[in-house]
Amino acid sequence: MSTIAFDQFALTRIADFARSLSRLHQAARRQRVDDDQFDREFNAVCQSIWGYTIDDVSDDLFSAEDHLFLDTLDEAHARIFAAEQGYDLIGETGMLTDWWGFCWMILAEKRGLLTAENRAAARAAIEEKYLAAPNVIGVIIGR
Repeated sequence: MSTIAFDQFALTRIADFARSLSRLHQAARRQRVDDDQFDREFNAVCQSIWGYTIDDVSDDLFSAEDHLFLDTLDEAHARIFAAEQGYDLIGETGMLTDWWGFCWMILAEKRGLLTAENRAAARAAIEEKYLAAPNVIGVIIGR
């Protein structure tokens, strides 16, 4: 018998927040969908769940061990990791397509990286990167 048992009703079902994202993935099987649409929809899901997006946390804030953990994560271990943190990565058709990104956000939450200070620093770094590009005179970011 398994030593790990989770009350599925106590887990936050990410799929409940990701219905539009799942529909977008299904549409991509029939027609071309711009990567920016996926990014916007994924960020909307993250914003709804955590109040932050993947762009609000710099990769540099994660330890080498965290990066190794994420790099070696597979669907089975992701599901267990998410459940241990109180999240469910299963949707109506199985594992959510964007499970890795959600694990990234779950780990950021676990490490206490979802802060206003980290958001400001990450956004400043993004703006700096864009401003360093040739022919860019300004950056407009919706907040």
